[in-house]
Amino acid sequence: MSYAHMHARGYSQCLKNIPNAEFAGLYDDNAARGREMARLFGVKFYNTEKKFFAEKLDGVIICSENSKHLAMAEAAARAKVHILCEKPISVNMKSANKMLAVASKTGVKLMIAFPCRFIPSVMKARRVLDSGEIGRVLAIKATNHGSLPGGWFTQKKFSGGGAIMDHTVHVTDLLRWFMRSEVRTVYAELDNSIHNLKIDDCGTLFFEFENGVFATLDPSWSRPKSFPVWGDVTIDIIGEKGNIYVDAFSEVIDVYDDNVGRHCCRGWGSNADLGLVKNFVDMIMYNRTPFISGYDGIKAMEVALGAYESAAKKKVINLPL
Repeated sequence: MSYAHMHARGYSQCLKNIPNAEFAGLYDDNAARGREMARLFGVKFYNTEKKFFAEKLDGVIICSENSKHLAMAEAAARAKVHILCEKPISVNMKSANKMLAVASKTGVKLMIAFPCRFIPSVMKARRVLDSGEIGRVLAIKATNHGSLPGGWFTQKKFSGGGAIMDHTVHVTDLLRWFMRSEVRTVYAELDNSIHNLKIDDCGTLFFEFENGVFATLDPSWSRPKSFPVWGDVTIDIIGEKGNIYVDAFSEVIDVYDDNVGRHCCRGWGSNADLGLVKNFVDMIMYNRTPFISGYDGIKAMEVALGAYESAAKKKVINLPL
């Protein structure tokens, strides 16, 4: 549902490469874009949600603008279709909680798209943490940089926020997964000093988990136009007996193309998107609990929303909101 989000193409390609899944078709409220994507992937385009859900689908991947997640999730839930929703789950706590409520009421499984959990270095870091090899974790320093995505990402009515909303949720989800603990306080400073936008494009977050671990995060759109939009997730975990350093997107070849006039990355290793989509398919087939739940989506978004409140009030914000 929708190709507004850039990840939609990657997920679509994954569906074409999973033997026990059929890419049945797509709906997009932008008909021209939808028809173009349908031709690209060789599937049927549906110009209304009613026609789309009449196909008796098993699952749907929502890749709309953030503000449209709720309406599309409600439509899928009414049709008893399981949902994989692009991050962040929504734009505010009220709409996110509505998504959880409608999924629960209709018996539909709701999973949130955090593909970084399927990156091999990330998975190994969690195994090492669980083994106790580095002892008690003391602090974490993380980044999620990228270049300006443009389009609706910079329009708050569609995105719910700028770089802080866009990039905080990925890393917050990983750190919650690592720590098995919730964030209890967040302090943030943000600005729009890089791209002269009316929305935040840079900032720094300081937060503390309930287990006492202190963490910092730089989630800025600080890279130049020639830099890839995403691909700079790093996590430095400091423990009593040792450190873990994760460079999540290092399985790439850097390509500098004078014809295109910019640098891009060509992946050579694992495919986190494929891991995510296959996990979603398996969840449906084997009636499993979502690996990344709607609740996980809410707790990740809550840190970003807390950061905005902190920056506005210039004080530490206690969570949950």
